[in-house]
Formats: sequence, structure tokens, C-alpha cells
Amino acid sequence: MNHYYDTFPTPFGPFSIAFNEAGTITATAFGDEKALIRRLGKCHLIVDTTKSRPARDQVLAYMSGRRVDFDLPLAAAGTPFQQRVWAALRRIPRGETRSYGGLAAELGRPGAARAVGRANATNPICLIVPCHRVIGANGSLTGFAFGEDIKRRLLELEGALLQPAS
Repeated sequence: MNHYYDTFPTPFGPFSIAFNEAGTITATAFGDEKALIRRLGKCHLIVDTTKSRPARDQVLAYMSGRRVDFDLPLAAAGTPFQQRVWAALRRIPRGETRSYGGLAAELGRPGAARAVGRANATNPICLIVPCHRVIGANGSLTGFAFGEDIKRRLLELEGALLQPAS
């Protein structure tokens, strides 16, 4: 399957976005096209900076603090349960976090914290679908595919964590 993509510099390092033919986002990754392939599986990536322009502009505005959320078309492939979890992630406001168990309870599945964690881990559209806002019940920054440092920096940017003293 063909996907179009763009990789561009951000304050968090390279960020990549993949699109389908219609220009709908299918995956994102902190990193280059190899990171996208790991998220999408076997596919053919074609560079296209035209399709990426709206997403690139929104991501950069978000990372600079000039944008609070995203207004982009998304097409993440997943099971019905994964889709429910990813929709719930998009409802977590900037500056807030949820625990895996708390998110499971919000979905009406209070015993499904591990299943929510797995769905969160398989979210192919990081940042735009804010899986980084889910933390451990004890407040620990667990389980982010791109590392705890980026997760911490995103939560600090959003005001969900206090920035460390200099």
C-alpha cells in the first residue's frame, strides 16, 4: 500500500506524518520514515510535502504553544475497541492526564486497564491522538513508544507537569 509522508524538524526532534491518497493522516512518529514504517507495517512511502502542509503547520504551532488542539482528518486502522480508546484519548484536554484504569472506567470497562494500555500503545497517530496523556495510577510516566523524555517534555509543554527547576 502507498502512503505519502513528510519528515520535518521540531523542538522534539524529527517528526514524521504519513497520509493516504486523500490526504488523511494514517500515522505519525517522532523520528524519520523508518519510525513510520514500524507503525504502519510493510508499505511504500512517497515523500509529499504538499499533503503534509496543514498537519505540519498545526504540529509546529502546537509545539510552540500557539495551538491547543488539532483539526486534522485521521484514518487510524484498528479494532472497534482500539477506536473507542483512541477517541477517548482525543477527549483528554491539553494540560490533563488520565491513568489507564481511569480511562478504562470512562469507557465503561473498569477492569480493562491493561487492554486500554495495549490500545494506547498501538495508537498509530501519536501527538495528534494524545496517548502521551495517559500515565500510571501512581503518576509515573509509563509506556510511551518514543521514550519517557519526549513524554515528559510534551506534558510539560501542555502544563500537565511542572517544569523541573533549573
